[in-house]
Amino acid sequence: MNKLRAWYAALSAREQRTVLVGAVVLGILVVVGGLLMPLQAAVSAAAQRIESRRADLEWMRRNAPEVRAGTLQLAPQTGEPPVVLVDRVGRETGIGSAFRGTQPSGANGVRVQLEAAPFDTMVQWLAALEQRHGLVIESVTVERAAKPGIVNASVTLTQPK
Repeated sequence: MNKLRAWYAALSAREQRTVLVGAVVLGILVVVGGLLMPLQAAVSAAAQRIESRRADLEWMRRNAPEVRAGTLQLAPQTGEPPVVLVDRVGRETGIGSAFRGTQPSGANGVRVQLEAAPFDTMVQWLAALEQRHGLVIESVTVERAAKPGIVNASVTLTQPK
């Protein structure tokens, strides 16, 4: 620090003012650019997230009756037995080749054994059965297979009355 003071003292008065003004400007730039601007950006992003969530909440409040009414509706009945329905939707979604056994379970149910099924495709198949056809998942047992993303599963589905 003494060397810096000695260097500053050795400068002419004009150079000392220039160095002093430069140091003040540099300090202001560091404070503004390194502290205030990132802080302002974070506050702005937080305000934007809050506004987005308020808009989402308002939409949910406006549409709550419609959403509630839609969840009470069951999928249209096709008249197909659950065993046939599960097989047909399995072929449509591309998981039919993984079926190793399909058997009735109770009056309105079906149990399916899957072997070497892609997990994502299995989830799409289950979603289609539940959302489009009204089948309810009673139980699912999933085991990891040797390859990543591939599973063996046992699924029991029922058709509500």
